[in-house]
Amino acid sequence: MPADFPAEPFVVGATHRSSTVTLRDRLFIDESAAPHFFQLLAAAGVRQALVLSTCDRVEVQGMATAPDAAIAAARTALARRAGLDPAQIAGQLEEFSADAAARRIFAVAASLESQVIGESQVLGQVKAAHRLAGKYGMVGPELEGCMQAAYGAAKRVRSETPIAERPVTMASGAVQVARDLHGDLSGAAGLLVGLGDMGDLIAGQLRLAGLERLALTGPSRRSETEARRQGFHFVPFEQLDEALADADIVVTAAGTGRYLITPELMRAALKQRRRRPVLLIDGGVPGDVDPAIDKLDGAYIYTLDDLESVAREGRANREVAAAAAWAIVESEVAAWRRNLAERDAVPAVVALRRQVEAMRDEILAADPKADAAEATRRLVNRLLHGPSAALRRLAAEHGAGEAARAERVIALLFGPESAESGGGENEDGE
Repeated sequence: MPADFPAEPFVVGATHRSSTVTLRDRLFIDESAAPHFFQLLAAAGVRQALVLSTCDRVEVQGMATAPDAAIAAARTALARRAGLDPAQIAGQLEEFSADAAARRIFAVAASLESQVIGESQVLGQVKAAHRLAGKYGMVGPELEGCMQAAYGAAKRVRSETPIAERPVTMASGAVQVARDLHGDLSGAAGLLVGLGDMGDLIAGQLRLAGLERLALTGPSRRSETEARRQGFHFVPFEQLDEALADADIVVTAAGTGRYLITPELMRAALKQRRRRPVLLIDGGVPGDVDPAIDKLDGAYIYTLDDLESVAREGRANREVAAAAAWAIVESEVAAWRRNLAERDAVPAVVALRRQVEAMRDEILAADPKADAAEATRRLVNRLLHGPSAALRRLAAEHGAGEAARAERVIALLFGPESAESGGGENEDGE
């Protein structure tokens, strides 16, 4: 294949749609395994590629002058990583080349190919994979250009669609309702009651969202040990009334079968708080918060069903926004392709200009005293001689149809429409 054959994008990978979790675990490539994997690709002739390893996918994205060969090489490298024969994993891989691969690369960066559409961490994972590939010399100008265009598409999706505005999990829904009630969470105080998994998950998301003060209490003897392990302030369960008065956000996850937070306790806490509002997220199964508390002014209860409704609405909104996001991806892929085509045409335009200027210099050197009309006539004859002969040869050797196609190209290049478009240059070629 010619050395100047243009590089095309390719993608090979196991995703949440195509493969089992077991295979993705075997394929997973962390930073320590990346150098060897890149060596396998380079040895097979793949010089521009990154590898994206997340819970959703283990995917090789790259650019190659022979994309089919690059796909085969990536498939083999992935199989070696899993300790399997390529034929054993081929059925669980997704493979793309050319425009389909570009669309995939752009869509992954825009988080349209994730299990949870619109998740913001995906773009960070792509950029980390890009940096890692660059560290080991696997990012050439073609792949760099493709990735920068993909980042531009992702930025447009974020800024022009509401795809990431609404929470899509119960834990992220809890963060949303907490922010709706209290605004910036860095100044709020939280209280975790009990040691259930859902409580831990919600508390963890609240901390990531900026909640710095978080206390733990509960009827279990393990509460104090767990508080120390997680870096929470421990409150003895006998002091629950005092802890409630201090808390802006209360998350429960005990599930003891009895209400740990009663209307009496909450009424007393609200009185001490001077009616400052409290968000109570009941993550216990069965519930820990007496539903009657919802009748108290200043107390707002969200159950797991409520949070699931918030998350379900967010997922529905993201699905609607995804259609607009895909339209952006398609337009950005097309723009990237046009940019590549325009850059590919530059050498030909430069060569054509040099050829015409050489003809002009020859004509002027042959007869320095020729006036403008004569010099122009000779230049026109010289310019048209080659194309005229080529058109006659095409008609003679390939028929009128081929010559007609060539004439349409000439009309496109030199016709009135071409002159009106300007091509980015003035009459002096500047």
